[in-house]
Amino acid sequence: MEHSIMVQAFGELVGTFMLVLLGDGVVAGVSLAKTKANGAGWIAITLGWGFAVTLGVYTSAFMGPAHLNPAVTIAFAMIGKTPWAAVIPFIIAQMIGAFLGAVFVWIQYYPHWQATKDQAAILGSFATGPAIRSPFANLMSELIGTFVLVFGLLALTRGELTAGLNPIIVGVIITAIGLSLGGTTGYAINPARDLGPRLAHAFLPIANKGGSDWSYSWIPVVGPILGGILAALFFVVLP
Repeated sequence: MEHSIMVQAFGELVGTFMLVLLGDGVVAGVSLAKTKANGAGWIAITLGWGFAVTLGVYTSAFMGPAHLNPAVTIAFAMIGKTPWAAVIPFIIAQMIGAFLGAVFVWIQYYPHWQATKDQAAILGSFATGPAIRSPFANLMSELIGTFVLVFGLLALTRGELTAGLNPIIVGVIITAIGLSLGGTTGYAINPARDLGPRLAHAFLPIANKGGSDWSYSWIPVVGPILGGILAALFFVVLP
């Protein structure tokens, strides 16, 4: 039996919390000073994010669709796979889950913020940023990455897979995007994943933090939404 929209939204909150706690957690572990994972590198980050998404989906899919991403929710609504009545509750829940996940990353690594003097590393433990700042190129990176994500998710709806395998495949998709396309912007590919933790960075009393780079913040919101919509529209014209 399908749960109510509010139960499904709570599933979005729980799953997005888990996604950000583990995803931003691996970035913090690699980036912050004096952690045992310090310097583990991009491979560790991309694998960590893939596992984070997998666990996020597993911990929420029994309550709802486990989008964990406003770009996915909007794209699925565009083609009738999610009711429009669920879009706003899902996005609010995803944002709350992402914010809370970031708060717990701050708690988890509490002494390491003080030990870290690099403000970019601290912000990067919460939100994404470009390797080379170029608004159009950065926007296209987020659009392309999210196009791949949403198209891959929609393709899974056409296949015959063993029950319970989908979250693992979603994690593989995220890892592949991170390894192949993520080096330009840090592959937010998810407005909640970036904006929720960026808000947490702005509001929390984090030692040694700098600004939250609000001039860039629109790119990991607009790019993923556009990429998701384009992927959904492309998917529906396929035979």
